[in-house]
Amino acid sequence: MSVLADYLCFSGVSKMRKFLLGTWMIIFTLMCPTFAQNKMPTLLAPKEKEKLPLAEGNNLFCAGYIQSSPFISDWEVVGSTDEREQNIFSENDFLYVRRGLGNVQVGDEFLIVRPRGRFSTKFSNKGDLGIYIQEVGIAEVVRVKPEILVVRVKMSCDNILMGDLMVPKPNRVSPLYETRPPLDLFAEPSGKTMGRIVMARDGREALSSQQIVYIDLGSEDNVKVGDYFTIFRPLGKGGVLNSNQKESMSARDEGFQSRAYRGGKFSIMAPRKSGENASGPIVTTREAKSRRPAGLRLVVGELVILNVKEKTATALITRNTQEIHPGDMVELQ
Repeated sequence: MSVLADYLCFSGVSKMRKFLLGTWMIIFTLMCPTFAQNKMPTLLAPKEKEKLPLAEGNNLFCAGYIQSSPFISDWEVVGSTDEREQNIFSENDFLYVRRGLGNVQVGDEFLIVRPRGRFSTKFSNKGDLGIYIQEVGIAEVVRVKPEILVVRVKMSCDNILMGDLMVPKPNRVSPLYETRPPLDLFAEPSGKTMGRIVMARDGREALSSQQIVYIDLGSEDNVKVGDYFTIFRPLGKGGVLNSNQKESMSARDEGFQSRAYRGGKFSIMAPRKSGENASGPIVTTREAKSRRPAGLRLVVGELVILNVKEKTATALITRNTQEIHPGDMVELQ
């Protein structure tokens, strides 16, 4: 009897445990339905990479430009808190600016510019291209007075001088970086708008990637910010070194062979002889070039437009295969 009682008691406890366990499972399932289902894996699509600007800082706001319309500004640098110790100014210096026309508030930003004079060049058929405006920095207004502004130089790209002028900071947007096909060194002309590099920033003459240039194409030529141009020059032209020396090596001479082995009297440096029987005069380099078709060109780089004025545009060299010079030609891609 005792054994039977113990068995019945144990069976009752087991059933009770099963009952309670089942009850708790039902409650848990009702309260947390998501756990009752198999979780589906979440597919995370890769985010598209943010496109980066091609030009920033110095190359965007201190590139300079050439404009044909008159340049007018009454905002002039007339003093500095440090003018007793220095006469050139740069980043974080405080300047006094004669107040011009227009409303201005603390926090407004101005572009510090220096008109350098009228610009014309032998590389353009447009004649007078306008006034070359050098951009030397950005200033932020920190105090507004009735006749004067106090500004802090926020960014300097060159020395800032007394007498420099200021204009409201333009809203310039850089073209965005994009994957481009390899530069085709032997591409045929596109037949589109053509111009020339007329000058480079800071008067540089041997240019490469990430340097600023000015071309003689502007809004009157339907040029737009973001346009890409191929930089090229006629084959055999341009560059610092132009070897036009005449051939002076004798085509045949006894001195080209030894007395023992008589290797031959022909020079390995001389050009070929003309005629079917190679009995005519030597063929010179100039003579050989005269028989090639006209229009062969040497592609030396690529540029993108950053800023457009009436007759000109400011551009950034994005790629180059060799040195680029003022006078090199550009063609819209």
